[in-house]
Amino acid sequence: MKFYGYFRSSAAYRVRIALNLKGLACDNEYVHLTRGGGEQFQPGYLRLNPQALVPALIDGDVVLTQSLAIIEYLEETHPRPALLPAGAADRARVRALALAVACDIHPLNNLRVLNYLTRELGVSEADKNRWYQHWVLLGVKGLEALLADNPMTGTYCHGEQPTLADVCLVPQVFNARRFKCDLSDCPTVVRIVDSCNKLTAFRDAAPENQPDKE
Repeated sequence: MKFYGYFRSSAAYRVRIALNLKGLACDNEYVHLTRGGGEQFQPGYLRLNPQALVPALIDGDVVLTQSLAIIEYLEETHPRPALLPAGAADRARVRALALAVACDIHPLNNLRVLNYLTRELGVSEADKNRWYQHWVLLGVKGLEALLADNPMTGTYCHGEQPTLADVCLVPQVFNARRFKCDLSDCPTVVRIVDSCNKLTAFRDAAPENQPDKE
């Protein structure tokens, strides 16, 4: 397998965690999202992913994009250890938590949105950060409400083993902290992320531990 990512991309971060949890090795290709106007716009990468986004994964003749689709593919092709629980209701809860990050929080705050705010709309750096903090905190507080006092919440988002929900949560909280979001109202989220980051699979996937880090 060959994996295309960028050290600070939260979507690529998710896939790195999933690969690590499953003990899967792959060849890494690094796509720098800001150097030279963004290497994701180079013709070679656009042929691989016309959306000009990371991550991408090649497995034999299969070319995959979108982090959750890649992780579900890994789940189906390498089912142990499982990132989704066995029961239908449990799986739905884990997917809902993951999608709350991947569909509701992350798209409003990824690099291309932030760049558009500053470069095209002339938003100041301070106002850009206010935008980021507003939408991230709104989303993370929603996750806190879903997780806190729910009997299905354990050491991790769902029980005592990391799942797809944790794979999505940890990178989002990393970015929230990078943008100095106040997470004091989200103690359950913080506790779960701290538990995840005690595991080697999560630590090794962290941006600061990537060869392409700046």
